[in-house]
Amino acid sequence: MRIAAVGDVHLGTDSRGLLRPALRGLPDHADVLLLAGDLTNHGTLPEAEVVAAEFADVGVPVIAVLGNHDHHSDLQDEITVMLGDAGITVLEGSATTITVGDRTLGVAGTKGFGGGFAGKCASVFGERQMRDFAGHTVDVAARLDTALAGLDTDVTVALTHYSPVSDTLHGEPREIYPFLGSYLLGEPIDTHGADLALHGHAHAGTERGSTPGGIRVRNVAQPVIRSAFAVYELRPRPAHESERAETALTG
Repeated sequence: MRIAAVGDVHLGTDSRGLLRPALRGLPDHADVLLLAGDLTNHGTLPEAEVVAAEFADVGVPVIAVLGNHDHHSDLQDEITVMLGDAGITVLEGSATTITVGDRTLGVAGTKGFGGGFAGKCASVFGERQMRDFAGHTVDVAARLDTALAGLDTDVTVALTHYSPVSDTLHGEPREIYPFLGSYLLGEPIDTHGADLALHGHAHAGTERGSTPGGIRVRNVAQPVIRSAFAVYELRPRPAHESERAETALTG
């Protein structure tokens, strides 16, 4: 399975046609396109119209999560509907399954949220504002857990905007790590044994990392991959090669 992915394209009303040329040959390179949030600059409906036009009818299924920029104008529900009308599946604490050849690919997605990483993280304690901040991450991580648990596919991918690990944040100031992701997102990825986790948000981060359980994580923010999209090839190994069929990853 060839999985194309990109996040943080930040399309504005003046971006119409910006990505379309690079997407024309997408079916030659990939079987699916995953969008890791921050598709717009300010989460407005005119910007979402541009996103819908850029990613509609690209020849492969398109699956997305929204990012913090897409929530800025409090129109995330309307944006989700608009993208859905263009044939783009938007996940939030939910999952979808597609068929690629004779295999199935399951994608579980959520925006995610911040909070930090093991040993240096926010907790649901203290002032209402802190409890709300940390509690939101607990909630979205629980929804990701439920979405992953509901998948029974040959290959499983977790798609978020915020990072589930600190590995892929290297290059960002450590002081802002708590606002770039949370280890709570990584726990369900390990629990359910996803084959790959994709995220964006960390523009100055690094592409490659892994969860504590060894699940491969890729930061596909466009400023990191420096391309219209990156392609990762997941090849399920025949079941007779191991007790648990695993995947090989290239890209």
